[in-house]
Amino acid sequence: MVEEKIGIVEHFFTNINVAAIKITDGELKIGDTIHFVGAHTDFTHNIDRMEINRAPVQIAKKGDAIGIKVTDKVREHDIVYKIPKGETQ
Repeated sequence: MVEEKIGIVEHFFTNINVAAIKITDGELKIGDTIHFVGAHTDFTHNIDRMEINRAPVQIAKKGDAIGIKVTDKVREHDIVYKIPKGETQ
């Protein structure tokens, strides 16, 4: 599986399980699957909602800072990869 680096976790809001992600490469859309990877992090997540400045968006592009609700804890500096359509981990 060839995953594409899409961004990096800048912050994790523990009380609401929201990851703040800086998009550094490519773009991310609703329906995409991402893979969080770090020293203590390794899980995938399907994007069903994302926000920029608390407003829902359908697409995030390079340079955007997005927030997404996640099912597991992420950490600052974790790398975020986009899994190509049709592939699963």
